[in-house]
Amino acid sequence: MTSDKQRKRIVIKIGSSSLTSMNGELSRRKLEKIVEEVVQLKDDGYDVLLVSSGAVAAGYRKLGCLTRPEGLPEKQAAASIGQGLLIETYSDLFISHGYVASQILITRSDFSDESRYDNARNTINVLLDRGIVPIVNENDTITMEFLKFGDNDTLSAKVAGLIDADQLIILSDIDGLYDSDPRKNENAELLTKVNEITPEIEATAGEPGSSVGTGGMKSKIEAVKITMASGISSFIGKSSTAGIIYDAVYNNAVGTYFEPQDTISNLNQKKQWIAFNSGPEGEVTINHSATESIIENQTSLETSAVHSVNGRFKKGAVVKIFDMNGDEIGLGVVNYSSKALDQLVNQADIDLEKYQKAAIESEQLVCLLDTNALVGV
Repeated sequence: MTSDKQRKRIVIKIGSSSLTSMNGELSRRKLEKIVEEVVQLKDDGYDVLLVSSGAVAAGYRKLGCLTRPEGLPEKQAAASIGQGLLIETYSDLFISHGYVASQILITRSDFSDESRYDNARNTINVLLDRGIVPIVNENDTITMEFLKFGDNDTLSAKVAGLIDADQLIILSDIDGLYDSDPRKNENAELLTKVNEITPEIEATAGEPGSSVGTGGMKSKIEAVKITMASGISSFIGKSSTAGIIYDAVYNNAVGTYFEPQDTISNLNQKKQWIAFNSGPEGEVTINHSATESIIENQTSLETSAVHSVNGRFKKGAVVKIFDMNGDEIGLGVVNYSSKALDQLVNQADIDLEKYQKAAIESEQLVCLLDTNALVGV
């Protein structure tokens, strides 16, 4: 068993199809299989966090719906029933093995607000340090559609970055990533190891393969791009395969392993929040020379490099950074409000001694062109 300082952290994303029976209801047998494998890892000394779908799938029949509802109110009502059923089942199963599970319901706004983001990390760290198994899900009961993460693949990747996980395991209804769609091409080959998400790989991603879940391979690839940028290994494999979770951690599973390249500049916690969670409040366009400097050297953005300001924001807000061609090149936390920056750009009557800092310090800046893993995220 590993010591506390050496314990590795594993995040496991479990989709609805991995938890439900043929008729769409929660399958205790499937949950038992998952819990038993997690217990094996816990017994070996790993910290484990689950990002579990299944609330709507577990609750919609209890709501009186014969099929998964399409309307938002019905989905949220089903989730309010299903969340309780889901965590109750998980809790009973973990307690039977001597472990305690906890429930954490998250919304996208919890990630976009930096103080709430930090608070979520602190809470989960306490749980993991105490040997608890946190079970995370989006709060489907109250989250508006336009404020959702979109799918739990994305949520799991962001949670993995949040807690500095060593590996993200995404369970699916397919063995992993293929070089073409195996449902259409019987000669499609499984890719066992991937070090870079290329345009060709993204082109092979399909749409959701299950009537129960919401994510497909496309969303899983987007999730992997986030983990690779954060220096976290990932694995995609078929949930029904015996021992898939345990074997994935020990590199013995059939599936696709995604390993970040050594050349990738891993993002620290602050830059992960800026890049993936912050929700930019305005825009700054910079001149050509500053663009080259940011891309090549990751230097601070000086106020003299700012060409124009768009939007209204306060000091400390995250803004998008554009070049003179209108291409987005990065994100950063500004040292000045939009009003102050605009005055500096237009050389208005302003106390220059009061504005001696750079517009954005290098440690508060994320260049989206710094690594292929960040492009398009």
